[in-house]
Amino acid sequence: MPTPPIIIKKVSGHGGHHGGAWKVAYADFVTAMMALFIVLWLLNTSKQVQEAVGGYFKDPSGNSKMVGSTMRGAGQNLSLTKEDMSKIKEALEKQIKALPDFEKIKSHIEMTITAEGLRIELTEGEKGTFFELGSARPSLDCKELLEALAKELGTMPNHVSIEGHTDSKPYSGGQSGYSNWELSVDRSNTARRIMQSSGLHEGQLSQVRGFADQSPREHTTPDDPANRRITVIVQYIAPTSAMDDKAEKESAANGGESKSDTKGVGSAGRSAAESKPTAAEHH
Repeated sequence: MPTPPIIIKKVSGHGGHHGGAWKVAYADFVTAMMALFIVLWLLNTSKQVQEAVGGYFKDPSGNSKMVGSTMRGAGQNLSLTKEDMSKIKEALEKQIKALPDFEKIKSHIEMTITAEGLRIELTEGEKGTFFELGSARPSLDCKELLEALAKELGTMPNHVSIEGHTDSKPYSGGQSGYSNWELSVDRSNTARRIMQSSGLHEGQLSQVRGFADQSPREHTTPDDPANRRITVIVQYIAPTSAMDDKAEKESAANGGESKSDTKGVGSAGRSAAESKPTAAEHH
């Protein structure tokens, strides 16, 4: 009887054709989905966040527009528009409360959110708190406070302006031709130098102004020491899209020619270079 043929069947495993290729495809899919979600998130964030993310990839060191990875502080995660000003206020208050002599000077510091931004007022006491009487020479408390403010504000893109004010008492320092106008400007410039050397980044400071006694804090008592003060203003950053919309509407309303309003915040104030001294001037 003939021997029946031996039939050998070879069964190929499923992995022989596909192996781990499905894992690579799945990883690509997950990566694509993650990228999609990031794009969708960016589309729903503020203009400042979009610019910050874009700026990071253009300049990771953060040197060109202060949006890179070297920035530090509470301001790094804020879009810093009007809606975020309360967060800036909280961050600055935290810095100030850490000062060694905070309890001594806290009654002379006031932060107020106004139509122009966050106003930080450093008011003088009867015998002087932040400056020597009749002088632009700062006290140690003044230096420490302004340095702390500058350190935190330097992490933010907001512009900063500084104002100097006096009370209504005539200046009695004995310098010929020197008045409250010069004193208010000199104190503003002293604050500017301290803040610029302590953290404000290049181009952040927008204005330094001196008002003498023309914009009192206590209107009913113009000779009140609290009228002698330095005011640091952290200005709002308007969303770019809103500014563009406004410009387009103005252009349409004027037949294609846009008009710009040149009246700035605090335009009623006068600097020493622009104004003549008045009879009512002080330290």
